[in-house]
Amino acid sequence: MLTEGIKAPDFTLNDKDGNAVSLADFKGRKVVLYFYPKDNTPGCSRQACAFAAAYGDFRKNNAAVIGISKDSEASHRRFAEKYNLPFIILSDPELTAIKAYGVWQEKKLYGKVSMGVVRTTYVIDENGIIEKVMPKVKPDTNAAEILEYLNPKT
Repeated sequence: MLTEGIKAPDFTLNDKDGNAVSLADFKGRKVVLYFYPKDNTPGCSRQACAFAAAYGDFRKNNAAVIGISKDSEASHRRFAEKYNLPFIILSDPELTAIKAYGVWQEKKLYGKVSMGVVRTTYVIDENGIIEKVMPKVKPDTNAAEILEYLNPKT
């Protein structure tokens, strides 16, 4: 897992429509980069819907929201249509960004050990520096926690 204060690894991945999207495209904006295990699973669907519901608040903060999983572009297209997701979802079947950000890890479920994406969110500043790392986030509260981070109560 990457740490706060370092340069975020750049990547170029395809979105649900086959368009290439790079982290560098967002220079000058904050980026909320969240990695999730799989489209159309209960936790991932709740997390995506929470980001969708709060999308206007992220835009008010000039923050782009980008979700990444290893699912295909076609899977992402169906997922985005089913839940009316307004933000970018990128396909990383080769695990390029997933491994670069250190979220491909050993997971244990019911005593079975396997490799998979650990649900993690990074907040990247306008200059491409990681300013916040949120490992093992909860799908239901992740979007709200990030908004709270972006808009701290004084």
